[in-house]
Amino acid sequence: MSKRIALIGGTSGIGAQALDHFRSQGHEIFAACRRPEALSSQGISAQLFDALSPSPLAWPEKLDALIYCPGTITLKPFHRISADDFARDLQVNLLGAVHALQSALPALKASGNASVVLFSTIAVAQGMPFHASIAAAKGAVEGLARSLAAELAPVIRVNVVAPSLTDTPLAQSLLSDDTKRAAAAKRHPLQQVGDAHDVVALLDFLINDHSRFMTGQIFRPDGGLSSVRLFS
Repeated sequence: MSKRIALIGGTSGIGAQALDHFRSQGHEIFAACRRPEALSSQGISAQLFDALSPSPLAWPEKLDALIYCPGTITLKPFHRISADDFARDLQVNLLGAVHALQSALPALKASGNASVVLFSTIAVAQGMPFHASIAAAKGAVEGLARSLAAELAPVIRVNVVAPSLTDTPLAQSLLSDDTKRAAAAKRHPLQQVGDAHDVVALLDFLINDHSRFMTGQIFRPDGGLSSVRLFS
């Protein structure tokens, strides 16, 4: 059955893959992103949204799902992370999601059976050097999701996808040559880096009735990195 999906992001990376996938499934997309003209030219309903300075958002009367895709990768030694770095990561990953969710809440409640999906990172569950800022921001996202899952049940389900390194433009500097890509793959028990299509398949599961008995959960498409140890 066709759904009305609010997609925050949608012009790059996982968001762009999600938009293409859900359109191909016949769902109606209402996008909010930094370059709405790029989507409007394709006949997609799109409005301006910049997580660093969010403006008011307008939604239809009913939404069946909301997916918040904006994110950051700030990797620095702790002593080099500035207050501005921490503030930016918190604004994009947490406060931008809060803004989008609060604006869409009436429309999501009107559905009677809506699904919200937020994004975290493996670095919350698996301590990693140089990830202090992004892990702190995404840890806050996970806390928000669990709280809202309790507060908004049974009308709205809230879950989180927390991938490991995924091959998207956001991660381009970490996968910019064969040596970096091979080293990144080797760190994962499944010996590969993440693919946006796999994450989108999980999003599809979470916004549909297949996951109707799941809320407040953190799903980790991470190649086993957060839970599996290999002996050499």
